[in-house]
Amino acid sequence: MSYTQEQIDRANQVNLEEFLRSQGEQLIKSGSEWRWKRHDSMTVKGNKWFRHSQSKGGYPVEFVMEFFGKSFPEAVELLIGEAPVNKINATSSSEFRLPPRSRYMERAMAYLRQRNIPEELVQEFCREGLIYEDAQHHNIVFVGKDAAGIPRYAHCKGTSDGFRMDVLGSDKAHNFACRSDGKSLFVFEAPIDLMSFIALYPKDWKTRNYLSLGGVGAKALDGFLSERKDMETVYICTDSDKAGNEAVNRLLACIPEHMAVIRLVPCDKDWNEVLKHRDDLTHSKYISKTIVLREKAEKKAVPVIRMSEVQQTEVEWLWYPYIPFGKLTIIQGNPGEGKTFFAMQLAAACTNRKYLPQMEPFEPFNMIFQTVEDGLGDTVKPRLLSAEADLERVLVIDDADNPLTLADERIEKAIRENSARLVIIDPLQAFLGANVDMNRANEVRPIFRRLAEVAQDTNCAIVMIGHLNKASGTQSAYRGLGSIDITAVVRSLLFIGKVKADPTTRVIVHEKSSLAPPGQSLAFSLGDEKGFRWIGAYDISAEDLLAGGEGTKAELKQEQAVKLIYEFLSDGREVSVAELNKEAIERGISERTVRMVRNSMKNKLESERRGKDWWIWLKRQDEAANSL
Repeated sequence: MSYTQEQIDRANQVNLEEFLRSQGEQLIKSGSEWRWKRHDSMTVKGNKWFRHSQSKGGYPVEFVMEFFGKSFPEAVELLIGEAPVNKINATSSSEFRLPPRSRYMERAMAYLRQRNIPEELVQEFCREGLIYEDAQHHNIVFVGKDAAGIPRYAHCKGTSDGFRMDVLGSDKAHNFACRSDGKSLFVFEAPIDLMSFIALYPKDWKTRNYLSLGGVGAKALDGFLSERKDMETVYICTDSDKAGNEAVNRLLACIPEHMAVIRLVPCDKDWNEVLKHRDDLTHSKYISKTIVLREKAEKKAVPVIRMSEVQQTEVEWLWYPYIPFGKLTIIQGNPGEGKTFFAMQLAAACTNRKYLPQMEPFEPFNMIFQTVEDGLGDTVKPRLLSAEADLERVLVIDDADNPLTLADERIEKAIRENSARLVIIDPLQAFLGANVDMNRANEVRPIFRRLAEVAQDTNCAIVMIGHLNKASGTQSAYRGLGSIDITAVVRSLLFIGKVKADPTTRVIVHEKSSLAPPGQSLAFSLGDEKGFRWIGAYDISAEDLLAGGEGTKAELKQEQAVKLIYEFLSDGREVSVAELNKEAIERGISERTVRMVRNSMKNKLESERRGKDWWIWLKRQDEAANSL
């Protein structure tokens, strides 16, 4: 019967204060520790104990064996309350076990005094359970622990001869070390060198980390840095001999790039020799050379933008408030309900002044019309001609040999090379790319984010036409394109649908508007002998349109603004623009619409600046005509 290493580890994690109280023992508070009343030189703290009269300490299993006279298995059973496992499950002979601890430290202390290691430093290491004297051979045992404080390694050093050996089952990745929360690590070949360096440089030594390699291999260093990736500086303090010098580059190679690396060369063969002979030194320098092997990587500050430094700009509109320049717009609808025909009208407006309703005049410009569902010669060109677009200004990126996608850099290059201010992509789904699932946010997000950057950088309006999905229900939010990230990144979202009661009537519904109040729904006729023609404003929501609702024809905001102006200026009245705008807002008409209508009525209005405001009135002949 035997205990597993996992059971032993749990036993060594037992809180000794709680254990002693459970045994009926009395404890007295002594600073941050508890003093055992029956052994007044004994203190405990957490799972550690230390006997000050003998400068020795350790963990619970040794404690129970020492003071309760238990064997090793009995001590483990008393601590965790579990019996050992069967032999077939018992720990193998190769599993790591710390050598039995001697009650005393005389031989170990005598050896360390010969090495000039200060007694108070030895006591500190004993208190932490890092050093003790083994009971059988009276060797010094140097203990290595993992980050959780569990012993994983032990090295035995003879006190009267040259004997040295790692304990069977030791893991060199957890070598002898002194740990702290500090961000610097000092690396040595042997524990004696480690302690000697601390003795030479005792100031604030507990704020740094120290590691013994147990030779010149890198395993211990790899193990330590894998647990402490936050180290900022590593000091390589190997011996000043051939082996120590040759080890430097090997150790450097296993230290992460973000850490600074410095070689400290002792002024003697090793750090213990420096300590033993420091009184003979004619100078106070213990380090002969300090060699910077790698500079500390500079931490790059997170780029930030101060809003105070951001230049304020206004949104420029292709068609207010439906399609902005420099942003993404999506037009969605079921197949065959007029999306492409509307796109042709938009192309004609931009290239040949065939303006859409409520569209402010502008100079014609080049545009890119990218489509795959219709043939360029037999379908797209005839429709553009029917809409009276200027075909010289309508461009198509030739992707016959290399199909175009939304992530293609040719889109931005074509915009810049041709000074295009509008790109129409019809349909959106055909340009996502073969391996992109539009319902996966992680796949579509970077594509649309990059496309939005292209639109902003070129101040080009990018309009994408997409088909609605076949989701059940009539809510527009559930019928839109793919991932919600698509809808989130666009600044304007338009629905085009067919009025069920009148299949020739299509309605454009402004479903989302991030840059201005949503525009009125607009209707157009398609499919009768008169071809494409605008009907005007229409009162219907996207949900009602998808559900087959009829809606009703409404009055355009422009028409309302015209009526308002005539109403205010009747009977020869003169009114300020500020007063007119105030009334318009109360009636749901924007100042922009009022300004656009006033500009269109310049031949009918008189105006004059009075103080800080402008005043307007009707020209006399127009007033007379309006009264008839």
